[in-house]
Amino acid sequence: VQLQASGGGSVLPGGSLRLSCAASGLRFPNHAMGWFRQGPGKEREFVAAINYSGTRTYYADSVKGRFTISRRNTKNTVYLQMDNLEPEDMAIYYCAARSHSNFYTGATFDYWGQGTQVTVSS
Repeated sequence: VQLQASGGGSVLPGGSLRLSCAASGLRFPNHAMGWFRQGPGKEREFVAAINYSGTRTYYADSVKGRFTISRRNTKNTVYLQMDNLEPEDMAIYYCAARSHSNFYTGATFDYWGQGTQVTVSS
């Protein structure tokens, strides 16, 4: 399984970025997907998740209303639209896949991609 994240970069506070994660080596429509992040000196934390069909989404409280997770199963890709970025959002962002089609709070993820750096600074 390979998960290739892209779309990171450097933005000003209040700016936007869209991350993409292209998956291969798995039957993508069968898997719940998620985004995590790890900021400088911090532990990795959950950001958002989406079920196999895209009909259910889940967000960390810190990003609700600013971030949107979505997926396009025909392209084996999951996205994270990040708006109104804050300096606290600066981190390496990782995408991950579950072996199951649905997600619940605390669920484990089985496959991980490399990270993409997001920098938010004035």
